[in-house]
Amino acid sequence: MNNVLFKGIKLLEGELPRDVLVKDGVIAQIAPQIPIDNATAQVDGSGKVMLPRFVDAHAHLDKTLWGMEWYHNDVPSDLPSIIENERQYRAENGFDSYRQSSQMIEQYLLNGTGAVRSHVDVDTEIGLAHIEGVMEAARTYKDMINIETVCFPQSGLLQRAGTFELMDRAMQLGCDYVGGIDPSSFDRDPVRHLDQVFGLAEKHGRGVDLHLHEPGTLGAFSVELVIERTRALSMQGKVTISHGFCLGEVEAAYQHQLAKQLGEQQIHIATTAPANRSVPPFELLRSHGVHVAAGNDGIRDTWSPYGSGDMLQRAMFLGLKYRWRKDKQLEHALYAITQAGSVLLGLEDYGLEQGKSADFVIVDAHNFVEAIVAQPKQREVYRKGERIVTGGRLEVAQ
Repeated sequence: MNNVLFKGIKLLEGELPRDVLVKDGVIAQIAPQIPIDNATAQVDGSGKVMLPRFVDAHAHLDKTLWGMEWYHNDVPSDLPSIIENERQYRAENGFDSYRQSSQMIEQYLLNGTGAVRSHVDVDTEIGLAHIEGVMEAARTYKDMINIETVCFPQSGLLQRAGTFELMDRAMQLGCDYVGGIDPSSFDRDPVRHLDQVFGLAEKHGRGVDLHLHEPGTLGAFSVELVIERTRALSMQGKVTISHGFCLGEVEAAYQHQLAKQLGEQQIHIATTAPANRSVPPFELLRSHGVHVAAGNDGIRDTWSPYGSGDMLQRAMFLGLKYRWRKDKQLEHALYAITQAGSVLLGLEDYGLEQGKSADFVIVDAHNFVEAIVAQPKQREVYRKGERIVTGGRLEVAQ
């Protein structure tokens, strides 16, 4: 592996350009000036910004219709109808979760994403087919991107006999997290639902990532139950609440109470910053030590035609939703698609620091703020010091 010296590149807003030396796939040195060695290749970083490779902390790789014929969406907006429509579509059309996951992974790579946590459907109709397809895709692209899997009972855990057993088998196959969905409003038995979710996690020594769309005090009640179980099972740092709209809907005093407890139990939050729902109180949660990461959720599927897999675009959506206008505020958006996601996914060798793996994205921009708001399409993507994307093309064969 060749050594590479990146000259005069910007790392953070307000900093002067720096030189970054990469040796054997690791960031060996960052300094104002690093002497050029004849054995080291040189890259001119003038007018460019180096960012850590992005992390999508909440995705559904197995659902995407990316690359397929356009899907005409005419689905009611309530959750049960959307889920039933999706099941019907899969039953009537040839759907290959390996093919679709692979197509979406390549789109992630082109956009600069280096790690993804994907919730993967498990139910009594598709069995473990989607789990197996996404896992196969993760193995195919393992040298370029890290893929985590969450076995996800999209159709409900308690409503369909046999789902729990399938979830157990999915964990035996190697899923990283046990998923759950709206224990009160969807499965209508929050205690039993969470008992099964946390029971599986405890049995297999894994974590929990719970979809929580429930509104207001109903959702907050589910949050309290998650906090109780996390505390009782000593699962601090291993639990994520995805969406968590309720955290932004309850009164201020209750928000502070929940934020404090979430921080104490090291429970993470994943948000997609949707336009039509409330969002978790980002800065309040961070002030209590809660990591709030961002995700794309579904990308061009039967649920919605939106999405491209671009985490810089998702960072902009966060900025718009939270009304972040100052450069300092937009640091939250960068944090949500980089550092926070790395914590959720346990990426220990992550970041633009000496001794860390040389995984980064280089874009033409004055600083990271311009990168978020302008979303430059031309991106050079590096994995362990090797360039894998340039000019909108993958350079490394699987």
